[in-house]
Amino acid sequence: MNTITDAAAGPRSFREVWLISAGHAFTHWYTATFYILLPLIGKELGLSYTEIGLVMTAQHVVGALSNLPGGMVVDMVGKKGYLMALSLFWVGFPYALMSLTHSYWMLLACVMLVGIGNNLWHPAALTTLAYRYPDRKGLVIAAHGMGGNIADGLAPLAVGALLVWFSWRTVVVINVVPGLAMAALILVMLGAFTMTSSRDGGINAAGKSGGVGKYLKEFASLLRNRELMLVSIGSAFRTMTQTGLLTFLPVYLAYELSYSPFAVGVCLAVMQVAGLAASPIGGHLSDRIGRKRIVMSSMVLSGVMIVFMSLAGRSVAFVVFIALVGFFLYAMRPVLQAWAVEATPRELAGSGIGLQFGMQAVGAAIAPAVFGIIADASDIYTAFYFLAGTILLANALVFFVPNRRKDLHDGTAVAERV
Repeated sequence: MNTITDAAAGPRSFREVWLISAGHAFTHWYTATFYILLPLIGKELGLSYTEIGLVMTAQHVVGALSNLPGGMVVDMVGKKGYLMALSLFWVGFPYALMSLTHSYWMLLACVMLVGIGNNLWHPAALTTLAYRYPDRKGLVIAAHGMGGNIADGLAPLAVGALLVWFSWRTVVVINVVPGLAMAALILVMLGAFTMTSSRDGGINAAGKSGGVGKYLKEFASLLRNRELMLVSIGSAFRTMTQTGLLTFLPVYLAYELSYSPFAVGVCLAVMQVAGLAASPIGGHLSDRIGRKRIVMSSMVLSGVMIVFMSLAGRSVAFVVFIALVGFFLYAMRPVLQAWAVEATPRELAGSGIGLQFGMQAVGAAIAPAVFGIIADASDIYTAFYFLAGTILLANALVFFVPNRRKDLHDGTAVAERV
């Protein structure tokens, strides 16, 4: 069994960081692929904006329901390598099943299966990285996020190119192969990967607390954790903005501006490349000057850039604002994740991340449906203003979260009211 101890006692190798980040890339690769395919699927099945939005809503509703149990499983089972490999397989396989889809309801069933599998990944991966590198949480979680950004940037280009020669049904089958290979690699290299603490003998909540019943009582304390709840709800509104953009920006480019699939892929890649650059910057700065400052400034600027993007229309400036939206929107993502880990007791780390991602999934479920309804009732430009409003509301919530400062004795972050 591979046992990873506290940073003070163990080696500082970044092997796990790069491997886990590569696995994270594939969880995003499938989703990024689907955003490009969705306009084509929508046209083939004759879907309205509202029905397209409900496709993503269905996936995220299931995600919201399964995220919290996923975090509990991570805390109680503790075999993080196995769980990450299982998650990768469970995310990729339903996308391959979409090649058989000829009805709206079958499509919904496939995306809901994806919503279940994706929710084992983050509680296992993020808690492992955060406690492996306690003084560099923002940076290593940003590296993990960069894996997702790289996939989000490359997938639209690769799939856009493949769609020149192949149908979308062939593409989803081709797409599943590298992800399954990555799942096998994680299984071999991490296997029964767990993480123990030199102080308390482990962060497996069930093992520490003496049973599931006691663990559930301890978990209830998370719902009374004001800092964690505010950060998680703020993350949910940020995710509403991101999911709304990722779902309907390709639709807008294809339907309203008549862009080719490859051109749509280029535009999404621009946003993701900007996010790739922003993620380590945001994570590193948050380790140095505090989570709150980075999150609040990024949220304000994200909302402003979305407004400018919708006003730019068909001009070249539109692509520039897409890049700026991606930069500021993704800069805060690892910061919010590191903040949630810091706000959660160590023995409940997986559950804390599961709670945060569960709330994010609720936001992700709401945004596409509301966007589609607004776009059908008014126009798609008005719906973009709705997304700008969601990120500004997130900022208002984060304002009430206590600042954090470094404890000089052990390097951990503690809450401080200002």
